Amino acid sequence: METAIFRISGMKNEECVRAVANAIQDLPSIGQIVVSLEKGEAHVEHGRFVSPDDILQAIVDTGYEADY
Repeated sequence: METAIFRISGMKNEECVRAVANAIQDLPSIGQIVVSLEKGEAHVEHGRFVSPDDILQAIVDTGYEADY
């Protein structure tokens, strides 16, 4: 698995962290997810069946601005 790091803006509380983590977890081939409210980041382990662009889109679809 590879690890991608995403910078996320707009998260305000733990509910936001859970929303982002849940959106990412719904994708195929996802391993460990660590979303940090303090850093505004998500570290995501993913397999070859999902790209960083797919993960980025899941975050954006949740309502946050993000890049990697």
